Amino acid sequence: MKVPSMFQGESLKRLLQGAAAGAVACMIIGFGWGGWVTSSTANKMMAAATDKAVIATLAPGCAAKFRLLPDAADRMAVLVANKDSSYKMRDAFPEALITQPGKSYIDSDLTSACAALLLVPGKSAEAK
Repeated sequence: MKVPSMFQGESLKRLLQGAAAGAVACMIIGFGWGGWVTSSTANKMMAAATDKAVIATLAPGCAAKFRLLPDAADRMAVLVANKDSSYKMRDAFPEALITQPGKSYIDSDLTSACAALLLVPGKSAEAK
């Protein structure tokens, strides 16, 4: 069987070099600009989006329950006094309001989202 000349000698070497260079270029373009991601990056992106959606869902309920607390006015004063410190804001909330279901620790993103809803002017007046 006669093999075409492009698969023989120097031509074969150039063909393989071109294929390798094309594969590398394809990967650089795909991962750099094409939006390709590895499975671990996709999993991290999915987890971040899920957390964001859960917090967006829980924050309005947190704010509503906060307004119903018997000492809501005192807690709101603490919240307003510490509005520039996300770490100190958690002192204004009961731990159960800012802990996600199934988790054993306080969620700082949920605390910030709930506080943002409470600190928006006019929101607290709507609940009363």
